[in-house]
Amino acid sequence: MIHGFRVFLYILLFIFSAVVMSLCAVRLHYTLNLSPFDPLNYGVSFYDPIIIELLVTSILSMFWSFLIGRTIHKRMERRFINTFATELIGLFVLFLLWIVGAAIASRTGNPPDPDTHWGNLSSCWVYSSCRVLTAMLAFAWVSWVVVLALFVTSFLFASANKAFRDPLHGRWDRRATHYGSTPMRNLP
Repeated sequence: MIHGFRVFLYILLFIFSAVVMSLCAVRLHYTLNLSPFDPLNYGVSFYDPIIIELLVTSILSMFWSFLIGRTIHKRMERRFINTFATELIGLFVLFLLWIVGAAIASRTGNPPDPDTHWGNLSSCWVYSSCRVLTAMLAFAWVSWVVVLALFVTSFLFASANKAFRDPLHGRWDRRATHYGSTPMRNLP
């Protein structure tokens, strides 16, 4: 039951990360190809460093969620790589990346901070670029929540079963698991 829930959360993380990646690409395309008459930044092309951070984080999250979701689903075991400890370390890194990216992207000042070009997003929803930023922020925070849920779920399962060095799929039936490419059912 818990393993299906973890796979479901990894699928959600993959989907939300793909959405954030797409929205970051749209934002980068817009800011790097500004018209000289665009009021944003007086028509001078630029990019926001936080957009790059969110783009890299979303790509890493997509890779990680595919790798770990596949490992749980197929019950793959590779000695040190596919343990709960490794999963928790990877989730902690993603947790930090998502919270830093979402927090910095959400930062607005009154008056707006000179380091950010965004200002108050609630006052500009008539513009598509503002809606893209708003959606990107929402999906960044939701992705962070999913990573937090994955971290807590995996940590609690590994703690309850004292399984930090055990395979992260969490199923220890010798007849149903594989160690590398060798089926375990032939072993005594």
